[in-house]
Amino acid sequence: MFGWRRRRPAEIIPRAIGRLIEGISPRPERPAPRTRRHNPDAVVDCAIYTAGARRPGTVHYTVAARQARRRGTYVWLGLHEPDLATMRSIAEAFELHELIVEQSVEGGHRPALETIGEVTRLVLRTARYVEHEELTATSEVVDTGDVTLLIGSWFVISIRHGAPGALWPVRQELEKRPSVLKFGPWAVAYAVAGRMVDDYLDVGAAVERDLERLEEEAFTTQRSPEITHFYQLKREMVEFKRAVLPLQEPLDRLLDLTGPPVGLRPYFVDVRGRLARAVDRVAGFDDLLNSILQARLAQVSMDQNNDMRMIAAWAAIAAVPTVIAGIYGMNFSHMPGIDSPYGYPAVIGVIVVVCGGLYWRLKQAGWL
Repeated sequence: MFGWRRRRPAEIIPRAIGRLIEGISPRPERPAPRTRRHNPDAVVDCAIYTAGARRPGTVHYTVAARQARRRGTYVWLGLHEPDLATMRSIAEAFELHELIVEQSVEGGHRPALETIGEVTRLVLRTARYVEHEELTATSEVVDTGDVTLLIGSWFVISIRHGAPGALWPVRQELEKRPSVLKFGPWAVAYAVAGRMVDDYLDVGAAVERDLERLEEEAFTTQRSPEITHFYQLKREMVEFKRAVLPLQEPLDRLLDLTGPPVGLRPYFVDVRGRLARAVDRVAGFDDLLNSILQARLAQVSMDQNNDMRMIAAWAAIAAVPTVIAGIYGMNFSHMPGIDSPYGYPAVIGVIVVVCGGLYWRLKQAGWL
């Protein structure tokens, strides 16, 4: 009458069993979707500088971007491996081009200098010497990364990728030099470039000690290093060269730009001179390593030749009893000494005398 009908047991029992099973082992709840948040740890430091001095405290980059547009004031924002969301937020605050955002998220860039809109993008490679007790086939000698500087008229943004090349010492040293700091964002570019070149020289000095030790071991009378050790160091030198050599062209072009203040040009010339010293040192390392490697390969060839001569000498000595035993092993009826009671001792004596004579002669010749 009211649309109600009596359910049959065949319909009630399966549903009851289903509810019982769900009560015993409930269905796992679906995890809530995780929202991707930007990386708040990417911002290492953000400060406003006025007339060569830092304003007290640390400000958010959006606030700094609003306050630093006056003449004589600029922002230095330091970042470490920012993600895309962080860079988009920074690009909105500093009015950066979208291409700069994409290029700044990923590392591994080659040293370069380019201008996009009103922002100059300078890329430098960082380098750090990795301490190790001895050089092996898998030793890491030089660790590299990169630093990208985005230089505008009222801001400079430093973006670092990789472990080496921390910029907080650069900031501390530069803040102690107000006469340089007052030149604006390009003063930061000079300080960072100078620190990178100084790191190249420091790494070069440490690598030179490795080469000297490797050279001593290569020409020692004891066991010499394996060839794989040389090739591992050569691979590390290739990585180091990729950081140092390509920076020459961007620094030369930088001195031709109209953006850097005239007062900073002598400083950039000094950085270029130190870079030339680093380039010469790296080139010298490559030549020295090739010379040591060629000498080690010659040693390996000589060792193999000595081994082959020793094997041939012992084979000649072993051939004497083999030949005599082979002859007496031919079942001939008439063989000298077979019927004599002294035949066997005589043959053994002949073998000993001939083998001893061969050994003495080969020993005198240096084959044994």
